[in-house]
Amino acid sequence: MADDLKKMYKTVMDDHFSPRMEISFVDGEKRQTLFYEKVDWVIEGVRKGLRYGENPGQEAALYRLANGNLVLGETRSIEPGRYLASDIELLQSGKHPGKTNLTDADNALNILRYFTDKPCAVIVKHNNPCGAAISDTLSDAYKKAYMADRVAAFGGCIAVNRALDKETAEAVAEQYAEVVVAPEYEDGVTDILAKRRNLRVIKIENMARLQSFAGQRVVDFKSLIDGGIITQWSFVPEARAESDFRLAECEYKGKTYRINRQPTKQELADIRFGWLLESGVTSNSVLYVKNGVSVGIGTGEQDRVGVAEIARDKAYRKLADRYCFEKHQVPYNELSDPDKKAEIDAGVKAEKGGLKGATMVSDAFFPFRDGVDVGLREGVTAVVHPGGSLNDYQSIEACNEYNATMVLTGQRSFKH
Repeated sequence: MADDLKKMYKTVMDDHFSPRMEISFVDGEKRQTLFYEKVDWVIEGVRKGLRYGENPGQEAALYRLANGNLVLGETRSIEPGRYLASDIELLQSGKHPGKTNLTDADNALNILRYFTDKPCAVIVKHNNPCGAAISDTLSDAYKKAYMADRVAAFGGCIAVNRALDKETAEAVAEQYAEVVVAPEYEDGVTDILAKRRNLRVIKIENMARLQSFAGQRVVDFKSLIDGGIITQWSFVPEARAESDFRLAECEYKGKTYRINRQPTKQELADIRFGWLLESGVTSNSVLYVKNGVSVGIGTGEQDRVGVAEIARDKAYRKLADRYCFEKHQVPYNELSDPDKKAEIDAGVKAEKGGLKGATMVSDAFFPFRDGVDVGLREGVTAVVHPGGSLNDYQSIEACNEYNATMVLTGQRSFKH
């Protein structure tokens, strides 16, 4: 069975999806049709689209929007021909990309479009960011994103918003990744990346206009078990500038509750960074960021307290691994010397997993203060969430007790 599975992973699967697809929205005599064409590539003499779907044995196809536009009410879909993830240029591949390679790259672009003013790196694994950072140089942003969760980054998709330079490429080539995405590659960079033969090196020239995709909507399709389809407009964060976040305030039983402290300049920057990063995280989710770097990302949980605790626990574990790898060049789980391990543990405990001074981000409101308390007890100094709970006053009081600030977005950010 194991040998059969290995063979399936290496197999380029034929698909029987048609070369073109049309989707029409009909209202009486009015018909709006979106026209799609299937995408494929020639790799080692084989013309093929997606290698397979989410798993070997699942046929899959990638279509790009070739023509048509859709207007429903006052909302208009993105114009045809403005390609990103559906029209990639493979500079190096080794093998055809699979569905998860493309969806990981797409979600990385979904996040990167909000960070165009500074170099930014996002590493996505199983359609969730495991590390993200902004910095003054691309190499520093990548190294911070990678070390934020070095373990989960293994086999991930690395996406950057600047031309990949040699210093960053050397760092990328030291790790195992499935995909690297950039708007351009400096001279000599592809030779460096060639050390990883099966690394899919993707160039997307339209990333130079990535900012123009912020606020743009597409139609999301979700197929149901009986063949039914749910459609919705894609999510667009309304709070995209620092001025869009408002200080938390609410009324409860005739009393007004307000946050006492305004965010500092750095906290406000992290609030914006964390909230926009949140738009690419599977819900329910809570994450922590500090100084433009993700610290702990909790994804896909059923309860908010639980996911806040998961993100906290990940922050502790990932910082321990980072300290161990930086000092001893081995993963924390492989360090056998008890004295060295105790030294690392003490450092992580002193820093509270890197959460002291961090910002806590939640994609939906905190129904009670117990969720906020998870972060506040670790030294979190800023909180951002949509607000709207009947018990918002509890969270406001909790933050005031810890002299932490809290801002509201007025918009939920679920992603399923």
